[in-house]
Amino acid sequence: MSSNVVSVDSLRSRSIKYVRVTWVDWANNVRYRVLPIQYFTKLLENAGKDSAGVLKGRPGISVAKVVFGIVGIGIAEGFGPIDEYLYAIDMSTLRICEYAPGHASVYGWFQEKVPVPQPNAGITQDDRRALEVEFCPRTILRRVVDTAKELTGTSFLVGIETEFILLSSTSPIKAVNNHGWSISAALPSSESVENKALEEIVDCLLKSGVEVQMYHAESAPGQYEVVTGPLEPLQAMDALVHTRETIFNVAAKYGLRATLAPRVYTDNCGSAAHAHMSVHHPSPFPSKHPLLYAHEASFLAGLLTHLPSIALLLLPTPSSYLRMQDGVWSGGTYVSWGVDHREAPVRLCQSHTPSSRNFELKTMDGTANPYLAMAAILAAGLHGMIDSMELTIKELPNDKGASAAMLSKEEREALGIKERLPLSLEEASERFGRSLFIERVFGSAFREKYRNVNKLLKHHLTFGLMDEEALKLMVESY
Repeated sequence: MSSNVVSVDSLRSRSIKYVRVTWVDWANNVRYRVLPIQYFTKLLENAGKDSAGVLKGRPGISVAKVVFGIVGIGIAEGFGPIDEYLYAIDMSTLRICEYAPGHASVYGWFQEKVPVPQPNAGITQDDRRALEVEFCPRTILRRVVDTAKELTGTSFLVGIETEFILLSSTSPIKAVNNHGWSISAALPSSESVENKALEEIVDCLLKSGVEVQMYHAESAPGQYEVVTGPLEPLQAMDALVHTRETIFNVAAKYGLRATLAPRVYTDNCGSAAHAHMSVHHPSPFPSKHPLLYAHEASFLAGLLTHLPSIALLLLPTPSSYLRMQDGVWSGGTYVSWGVDHREAPVRLCQSHTPSSRNFELKTMDGTANPYLAMAAILAAGLHGMIDSMELTIKELPNDKGASAAMLSKEEREALGIKERLPLSLEEASERFGRSLFIERVFGSAFREKYRNVNKLLKHHLTFGLMDEEALKLMVESY
C-alpha cells in the first residue's frame, strides 16, 4: 500500500496554488470547489480544540442541503433549497493532483452546522454523532466499517479494477482503436496517443500515492483497465475517486474522452468496477467449506443474501443492466459464486492462500457512488457474520465451464441457486424500496430519497432521447 500523506506546510513548497474541496453526490457526479491556497490555510487556522477539549472550529465550506438531490439541472422529489450543511475538511485525505499542476484535492464529511441532540448523549460541539449527516456517503461507509470492528473485530481491505474506454469522438461514438484484450497493438511502444495517455495516467497515480498494480488493454474497442492496490475501505474509495479523476483529466489532455459507461457496444464487453475484498478476523477458524474460514463463509452468505436488494446502489443506471447479462463475462444474473469462476457475480480469488484470499464482486460499475456501494456490500457481508449465516449456496462447478444460466433448473437447485439479480433498473428500485435490510443500514429517509434521485437520473439519461443521443449523454456523463 502507498501513502498519500501530504502536509499543509509542504503545499507551498510543491508550488500548490489551489485546493479542490471535493465530494461525490448520490448520482456519482464528482463535484468540487476551488480554494486558493491562501484562503485554504486561513481556514485551517481555526482548527483545534480549547483546553476543555471543545472544538474551536471546523474548517470547511457551506453547501446547500439540496446537494444530494441534484441531477443535471433538476432536483429530485424530497429535496429543497432550504438550509445548508458544513462540508468539514478531512485533512487525512489531502493529495496532490498530479494531473492538474498547481492543484491539490481534499475530501470531507457533510456535517450539521448546529449539533443535533442524540438519545442518551450530550449535545456538546465535539460529539461526532451530534454533527453527523445520515446522508453523507463517506460517513455511511465509515459507520459500517466501525460497526464491523466494534461488533466482530473484523477489518477489510479493498482493491478496485477500473475499466474504461478511450473515445476519440462522442458524436459519433468512436473508440481510439479497435484492439482487444491484452493485445500489444492496443498499447504500441510509440508516440500513439493511447500509449502516452495510459503511461501518464499511471505516472500521475503513482506520484500522488496511489498504488497501481498493473494496467492493460481490455476486450472492447478502446477499453483499458487500471488495477489499484488494497486499502482500508474508506481510503480505497477515496483513491478510486482520485483514480477516476486522473483518468478523465489526462485523457482530456490528449483530446480523448474516457468513459466508465457500463455498455458502449451492444456486440462487445461492457465496463465495470470490479471490487476485490479481503475479510480479516482476529480469531479465524475453519468452516464447513474447505477453502473458507467461518467468518469468510458467513460474509459471503450475507453478501449473496442481500445482493438483489442492494443492486440499485451498485448498478444505478439503465446502461448497468445492459452490461449485466448471462454469458458475457459480466458475472451473470443468478445469485451465485465460484472459485475463479468468471461467470458468477462473486468469484473467490487466491483460494488456497489465506493471506491473499479475496472475493471479487463483479456486480458494480462506474456509475455507482463508490462510498454508498461499498457500504452496502460490506454491510451485507457484516450481517452474515453477525448472524453466523450458513453458506447454503454451493460453488459453481468449473469443470462444466458454464454460467448458472446454462445449467438446468434442477442443477441450479441442487447447488442452492434459487434467485436472480434484478434484470432492470425498475426491478432493482422495487427490491431496494421494500428491503428491510436497506432500511436498517441506511434509514428509511435515505431509502426513499435515493429512489427519487435514481428516478430523476433515469429520466435525465433517457427521456426524449434517441438511442444515439442517450449513448452520447451517458459517455459524457460517466
